[in-house]
Amino acid sequence: MSQEQLGKVCGLTFQQIQKYERGTNRMGASRLFQFAKLLDVPISYFFDDVRGERVALHPSSGFGEREQAPLDGVQHLGQELLHRRETLELIRAYYKITDPKMRRKVYELVKSMAEAE
Repeated sequence: MSQEQLGKVCGLTFQQIQKYERGTNRMGASRLFQFAKLLDVPISYFFDDVRGERVALHPSSGFGEREQAPLDGVQHLGQELLHRRETLELIRAYYKITDPKMRRKVYELVKSMAEAE
């Protein structure tokens, strides 16, 4: 189902659907329930990437709005780094790259940039 089709059924524009998909707009439980029914999937479908981990969302902060720790401090941060919205969005974007060779190149690029710092 396209974003435009989903929007029509829900009485939303495809731009609003895009904002939900990208995480720009927050989605309430009732809207999530509505989408699950329309797409004929269980609500848990939307949380498959989370794998039971608790995700810490910060309503007052967005991408780059709060200070991020440098990569060399990863060992000291523990699980907190993995629960940041920016980290989860980066991981999801990375795994949307379907070509394994391209995904490996992105990995190598990021790794080399981190080592250069």
